[in-house]
Amino acid sequence: MDRGAAWALLTEWTLNENLRKHALAVEACMTAYARKFGENEARWSVTALLHDFDYERYPDAPDHPLKGSEVLKEQGWPEDVRIAILGHADYTGVPRETLMAKALFACDELAGFITACSLVRPDRIRTLEGKSVRKRMKDKAFARSVSREDITRGAEELGIPLDEHIAFCIDAMRARAGELGLEPAPAASAEAAPPTA
Repeated sequence: MDRGAAWALLTEWTLNENLRKHALAVEACMTAYARKFGENEARWSVTALLHDFDYERYPDAPDHPLKGSEVLKEQGWPEDVRIAILGHADYTGVPRETLMAKALFACDELAGFITACSLVRPDRIRTLEGKSVRKRMKDKAFARSVSREDITRGAEELGIPLDEHIAFCIDAMRARAGELGLEPAPAASAEAAPPTA
């Protein structure tokens, strides 16, 4: 599994920086879970990076992820990667049978929601806690496009309590905060400088 090839395909098809950061956030969560479960980190990494690579060109269901899956098939990406990607969208009807497919579904919406929660905080993800994420989940107006049902169902399918899943993904994303754009703004991370004479 070649992460470089996956990143090249993602960046060729996806110009929007926020969509690229979303792929990296899902990758952070997925590779952390691969380590936790003793799975192939490289395989889980490319699956995360490629799960939405076609979204900018084909944002409407069912084109995304079906058209992207055909591109991946033509390029010789493994079937289990393609099936996991197809399974992250319920409307494809592709069941999530592997642990990798379940993890992708569980991490996708949650990574987006954690990003949204972080961006409204002065210190971004640095001190974000699971209880803050859970509180925001109750606010239907906040990040309204994120499916709370999918977040909850994803944790259930993965077999991990929701609070534990949220905390795990926060930690995974915090470790890569810089590349995800979730580091605190300079003014929020430094003490106010004393006035100069």
